[in-house]
Amino acid sequence: MPAEPAFARWTEGLEATGLAKRVRAIPASARIHAALREQIIGMEIAPGSALQEKQIALACGVSRTPVREALLKLADERLVDIFPQYGTFVSRISVPAMHDAMVIRDALERAAVRGAAIAATEAAITRLRNILTEQRTTHEAGHLTAFHAADETFHQAIAEIAGHPNLWRVVRQEKAHVDRCRILSLPSPSRRIDVMADHEAIFEGIASRDPDKAEAAMRAHLDQVLPSVGMLVKAHPGYFEGVDQAPVAPVHADGTPVQPAPVNGTTSAPKANGTRTRRVKAEAVLAEADAELKASRQTTRKTSSKTPRERTR
Repeated sequence: MPAEPAFARWTEGLEATGLAKRVRAIPASARIHAALREQIIGMEIAPGSALQEKQIALACGVSRTPVREALLKLADERLVDIFPQYGTFVSRISVPAMHDAMVIRDALERAAVRGAAIAATEAAITRLRNILTEQRTTHEAGHLTAFHAADETFHQAIAEIAGHPNLWRVVRQEKAHVDRCRILSLPSPSRRIDVMADHEAIFEGIASRDPDKAEAAMRAHLDQVLPSVGMLVKAHPGYFEGVDQAPVAPVHADGTPVQPAPVNGTTSAPKANGTRTRRVKAEAVLAEADAELKASRQTTRKTSSKTPRERTR
């Protein structure tokens, strides 16, 4: 979806809910980062799409500086790729990053669910049961965004019941590429049914205060994530990178590939499968490009000031 209408809808929503005053107290770069992150993870902005600083700034009514800061933070999170002189593009879903995220998630969520099974009170069990009821309702109504939100709430609640809410914060931060893949799978009713069945098994382990049973159910649930990627790659090949470690080049908004810019006299294609342009790297490359441009201008001025006879020497 184009960035401008999405930002307009986002701003209208803030006004309608009465949160605008509180949100305005948050730095503009943080607001823009949050909105863009939500749209990228929610697949409202497709992988490979170009992000225009000027367009976003106009839509948000801010200068380009906070937009640039937001994009640099998204680059840190590997959700956008910044190519100096060519633009900023939404990163493709990185299969290697998904593998890394699932290793982290497996370790933290298994620890959380064991803790929840030990610490769960009757109130906590009721809370989880209500979340599962809500998720089933959203599934039957076909409300995919609400279904995903209930899924997130279920896992977050487990970490909170275990007494380690920060575990979920870390998991949420690391699993951005996983979430994008999951969003693609949600239109499948069978996939949603499998998720609910897994959640029921996890719930039963916690409700019975059986840490081993709860952990086994959580591990079985998480083990289903990566095997489903192959089908999604076949259905949306342009959305993924790192499949068999093959790099996928970024494209412009019109679908044409981004060509590499000369760096230090050489030309090399930017790699999208493992090399991410993060804050330090982006700033360093921009500084290098500025230095080269200044040096080139100085050389041009010196050459133009010479006489024709001196230039031929």
